[in-house]
Amino acid sequence: MLPILIKGLTLLAGGRAVLDDFTAEIATRGITAIIGPNGAGKSTLLRALDGLVRPGRGTIAFGPGGRSPAPRRAFVFQKTALIRASVVRNVALAVEAEPISAAERAARVAAALERVGLAARAQDAARRLSGGEQQRVAFARAWARRPDLLLLDEPTASLDPAATEEIERLVVALRDAGTKILLVSHNLGQVARLAEDAVVLASGKVAEHGPVDRILKHPASEAARAYLKGELPWMSFAGVS
Repeated sequence: MLPILIKGLTLLAGGRAVLDDFTAEIATRGITAIIGPNGAGKSTLLRALDGLVRPGRGTIAFGPGGRSPAPRRAFVFQKTALIRASVVRNVALAVEAEPISAAERAARVAAALERVGLAARAQDAARRLSGGEQQRVAFARAWARRPDLLLLDEPTASLDPAATEEIERLVVALRDAGTKILLVSHNLGQVARLAEDAVVLASGKVAEHGPVDRILKHPASEAARAYLKGELPWMSFAGVS
């Protein structure tokens, strides 16, 4: 599937360019963080990659020379959308359209629930779970799909530290299973813990892209330095006092 090749992606909303000639090549395995200020276009980028929004211009391609088929994708949002049904039914929705037998679907769902620690809650009403448990349902749905590419949009933003730690454990497990992950997060501690590289967005464009340790400690672009100084005011960066 790699690299992910994005060229000239442009999307207007309300007369404003949410993505503005966005161009990047993401070739690293593991987890790539997408960071930047509110309104920079991070969530829109994930939605474009998942086909939920159609940019006005630009292309998204996969693999060497952009010739690979689109990967199997899964998307986990900040707030989990659950139907009024059991936990197991909510997870089963993720594989209903899969061209596999009913027995294989049931096995995938059961394995996913076991993986996220919710096997004992399978028949519980999904909407009555805690926020952290509901997000684990979302990860079970993603796990059941066996995605090549997982898109995460602030998946722990509304969770307490214990629930955040559990979700991060699942993210790492999916990465270790070979899934490529794009993570939008304002939690820069989380970005440092999880990501191999980071793309910094500013005004719908790529301000900087590189190894996460260098980006967080020694950002090269003015836009990245300004964003990180606001998020990490106790740190100093070259050229920013």
